[in-house]
Amino acid sequence: MSVSAQPRFPGPLIGLATASAALGAAQPTAALLGVSPPVTVVADAVVDHSPFGLVAWAIAVFGAADKAVLVGGILLVLAAVAGASGSLALRRPNAGYAVLGAVALAGLAAAWLRRTDDPGAGVPVLVAALAGALALALLRRTLPAPPGAAVPAASGADGSRAAPGTDSGPGAAETGGASETPGTGNGPPAPARRTVVASAGVLAAGALAGGTGLWLPSVLGRGGGPEALRLPAAAGALPAPAPGTDLGVPGLSPFFTPNRDFYRIDTALAVPRLDSSQWRLRVHGMVDRPFEIDMAELLDLPLVEADITLTCVSNPVGGDLAGNARWLGYPLAELLRRAGVHADADQILATSRDGWTCGTPTEVVMDGRDALLAVGMNGAPLPYEHGFPARTVVPGLYGYVSATKWVTDLKLTRFSDEQAYWADRGWAERGPVKTMSRIDVPGDFTRTGAGEVTVAGVAWAQHTGVDAVEVRLDRGEWRPAELARVPGVDTWVQWVTEVVVDPGMHALEVRATDATGFTQSPVEVETVPDGAEGWHYLRFTAE
Repeated sequence: MSVSAQPRFPGPLIGLATASAALGAAQPTAALLGVSPPVTVVADAVVDHSPFGLVAWAIAVFGAADKAVLVGGILLVLAAVAGASGSLALRRPNAGYAVLGAVALAGLAAAWLRRTDDPGAGVPVLVAALAGALALALLRRTLPAPPGAAVPAASGADGSRAAPGTDSGPGAAETGGASETPGTGNGPPAPARRTVVASAGVLAAGALAGGTGLWLPSVLGRGGGPEALRLPAAAGALPAPAPGTDLGVPGLSPFFTPNRDFYRIDTALAVPRLDSSQWRLRVHGMVDRPFEIDMAELLDLPLVEADITLTCVSNPVGGDLAGNARWLGYPLAELLRRAGVHADADQILATSRDGWTCGTPTEVVMDGRDALLAVGMNGAPLPYEHGFPARTVVPGLYGYVSATKWVTDLKLTRFSDEQAYWADRGWAERGPVKTMSRIDVPGDFTRTGAGEVTVAGVAWAQHTGVDAVEVRLDRGEWRPAELARVPGVDTWVQWVTEVVVDPGMHALEVRATDATGFTQSPVEVETVPDGAEGWHYLRFTAE
């Protein structure tokens, strides 16, 4: 008589399937309610309440991948907890349900603790707990009975019950009284097989539900998304960049960064997908005439275009967390004049849909620069990832004090009274962009031919302008590079030069001098608390 084998790891298998069911049920629930799913809720709370040093370290090490790393880490922890709780549930069923309850309470606490005031975010957590409990109960029923457990008696042909181990019904004599062996194909599936099949089914169902939940927002938001928004022509349209603005050197960053390639740094674990027809911006605080404006009213205003380079304060020397675009929007200064800002309101505290806050100096917005409430980027509506339907763009300041995506609220206040998100975590209150230069061509540790080698890159000093870029080879003399044309002081500028090299490894350095006469210092400064400094240095091999 064959004996069915139990799954080698029944506990972890059941636990993982339970977690899949829980997360899978939560994802479409969150999408339908328009709130964040549980994993995002927990990740948001982790970011909001982590020590400043840990957050700065994660940004420095992982850069734009920090969100993926955090979410992946949370999923790994959940998988480990699920596997352990599944094993525990085999021995003590109530303990398994208790772990589910504890995880649900942690999710509810995260929904309450994170910065976003979104009480509905607790509903998907509760749905996840219920789905997980049902899955656990279902999967436990597929397990074989433990040794020594009573086995229900078989029913005879006349409906009577025979004692376990006795002959029952026609054919008993032929089989010697043995019942059909599970797993032989003549009777019901073996309990071990049922556990594996059921767990696989629950895992697949959870994955399918989760995938559906990820897909739903793109469908639900289609009515008022970027593809449905029709931008008006700018009242102050800019001409195409003049010849010589883009040098066209292979490998060199283009003058305008395509939207798909524009860097993204923010605290949103899930990109908000706002409906432009429902969007409203509130302007209030230390003003005489608070008001609200919706998208229809905003698009009826005389919009203007501006070429502006944005830079992240977390950008290291030589980093790529900078990009240049042609923005379409309405001057922020005009909105503030409409509101009647009080003379002592030195901060514009902007709030994003995800609860992130940004403190911008009022005098910077009012000094005549092209500070915008932007709705367009490179000739198209803002992508969701870059702030659709509206965001702020202020040239000359790092993004953490100037660039609020998904903006919904502008409050005029004082720096002494309120601190924005990153200022509260140790970054400088005011973040003027530092003069910086970068080598794009050749790349670090790349190989080139010996002889004449093209060296090219970009430099920026937003709202100041770059006057000169210099390059030196192998610690030799500095030599000037040729600068491309630029439409103004708020964009980066391309530069190019040629060096002659012999075969072997070589080093390149670059520095820029801005319009104030300041030349970059070789002293390296970390990004915290107000931006990196130093010369970009790289090595390449000529053959």
